[in-house]
Amino acid sequence: MIILNALKYVQGALDTLFSPLHVLGPAATIMIIAFLIASAVKLFTKSFKTKRYKELEKEFYYWYDIKQQALEVQDTDPEKAKELGRNIDKAKLNKVYYDYFFEGLLNNLLTMYIPIFMMLGYVNYTYRPQALEAMFGKSYLFLLPWFNGKQYEIGAAFWYVFCILLFYVLSFIAKILFKNIRRKNRINSMPA
Repeated sequence: MIILNALKYVQGALDTLFSPLHVLGPAATIMIIAFLIASAVKLFTKSFKTKRYKELEKEFYYWYDIKQQALEVQDTDPEKAKELGRNIDKAKLNKVYYDYFFEGLLNNLLTMYIPIFMMLGYVNYTYRPQALEAMFGKSYLFLLPWFNGKQYEIGAAFWYVFCILLFYVLSFIAKILFKNIRRKNRINSMPA
């Protein structure tokens, strides 16, 4: 009962926060919500790493480098290099890798997947067809024309997921463009 009341309180707070955006229409409101949550998630995943994750990352790369050094002995004795590599895998690297992998998975679950899916639940409930009909006069966001002449109604959940994916594609493109601009500026600023 306490959790249900807390969720209703959070939903009411989010409704109050996002209600001024309704003048832009439901599609724009959902796009802004998706971009805000994706931006927050991007910030969380970059800045929040547990202490254990950082330690496991260092340990993994330490043992990985040792294995690579052992495999470099291959020029003198290939069998000995393979055996050393297998021993390092059995002794330490496999265990550290799995610990590192699961810690990263839990870290991403906490900082990325849970917030995105919680907001998906919020958007799906708040902008369900009946609510859209009551707020905006139609039960869908927009119609998508298709090749066979039919039109498909696009709902809130689909649009939210599409906007999340769009945000990540646009941020990837922006990152590449920013790197290219920085590289050109660096080249242009070098003395001749």
